[in-house]
Amino acid sequence: MNFRGFSYIVLFVCTLIISTPSTFGWDETGHKISGYIAWQQMAPEVRERVIAILRQAPEDSQISTFYLTYGSRSEETRKREFFMLMTTWGDIVRDRNFPVRFKNYHKDDWHYADGLWTTKNGTVENLPPPANGGKAVVKMADLDAVIRGKASNAEKAVAIVWLEHIIGDIHQPLHSSSRVTDLEPDGDRGGNSFLLSPQGAAREQQVNLHSYWDGIVRRSLPNSSDACDEAYVDPIAQKIMKKYPFDKMRTRIDSGNYTGWARESLIASQTQVFSPDLVRFQMPSNNYRKKALTLSEERLALAGYRMAALFTQAFGDAKTPVAPLP
Repeated sequence: MNFRGFSYIVLFVCTLIISTPSTFGWDETGHKISGYIAWQQMAPEVRERVIAILRQAPEDSQISTFYLTYGSRSEETRKREFFMLMTTWGDIVRDRNFPVRFKNYHKDDWHYADGLWTTKNGTVENLPPPANGGKAVVKMADLDAVIRGKASNAEKAVAIVWLEHIIGDIHQPLHSSSRVTDLEPDGDRGGNSFLLSPQGAAREQQVNLHSYWDGIVRRSLPNSSDACDEAYVDPIAQKIMKKYPFDKMRTRIDSGNYTGWARESLIASQTQVFSPDLVRFQMPSNNYRKKALTLSEERLALAGYRMAALFTQAFGDAKTPVAPLP
């Protein structure tokens, strides 16, 4: 079964299949949470404009094929789940079974913007950025310009889905971090080199720090009943929005400050991801997992609110609020 057919099953039959944790960003659950939060914050006219543009995406991107025009579910639900699914498009295009799509759209270094750093005598020391440290910050600015400018709707559609994905990625702390140690003199590649599984574990049994954080929501709140997105992802996102309401986060939106967003993640990585109780070759404690979930929920909330603000500014009119006011 190809990925397109699989996606139809996910959306239409409402069966959620959780993919293997990606080393390129939040897993499917995390990305969709940020998409749900953004969708809820956007005014109806902004939603409609975004969906209309997405459906004009280039044919070889296959973006529009993920939108279902039939089925028993309401049109509003189909649009929301389409928007949420597109937060994962940046990872979908990694599938080499679709060579044209892979060749034209896969961008390995758009998912991160690593800050190189180390610790000396217990003090964090930032180092000059690596030459291959990723383009996430630069690309967010470039794509922002595309959706606000005179590009075709086809070009804007691709820019929208990339922004959905990269905004989520840059809020995962390890997407802005590459820690230098004696074992990783060139940096740990966002924690990918930091193994949590026992030393000498078979490759297929290895768990690294990056994948642990990518899947922290699913790890902490497993979808044990194999529920669909509406029954599994949406309630988690709703709880995050209640815990971190927009009014509480409003002053932190900092629209367009992509360097600042990445900086936040770097500091979180330095101060909270690599906390004193994190030990190489040991799975983190339950207390560490709880703290990781709390931080991730806050980061996902910010990602969603910032995504909504960006699309509102680009596609709303002067009277459209950035988010619904109480």
